[in-house]
Amino acid sequence: MNIKIQSNGLVLAPTISKLVHQRIKKLTRLYNEIIASEITFRVENDSTNENNVCEMRLVVPGYDFIASNKSNTFEEAVSKTSEALERQIEKRKTKLKRASLRFSS
Repeated sequence: MNIKIQSNGLVLAPTISKLVHQRIKKLTRLYNEIIASEITFRVENDSTNENNVCEMRLVVPGYDFIASNKSNTFEEAVSKTSEALERQIEKRKTKLKRASLRFSS
């Protein structure tokens, strides 16, 4: 699987890259049809402290999972975004399972 990490004008700590790879590996164990992942980091000009943004896109045949989250730190943003993707994957798997049961009956 191809993992593409972009940080627009930012220098990311190696720990963030390592965390991203761990989270993507966990997501691929949940849903093994993931072809690629695209992760983008950016800092928004915002008056609040939660201005670090992480956006993740998981490329899957026929369907892509997309999530984004703002937080105080990039590590927290990665965690929240990957949790949102986990929920999307579980929802999709449940939907597919229900459809297969409906057509098999």
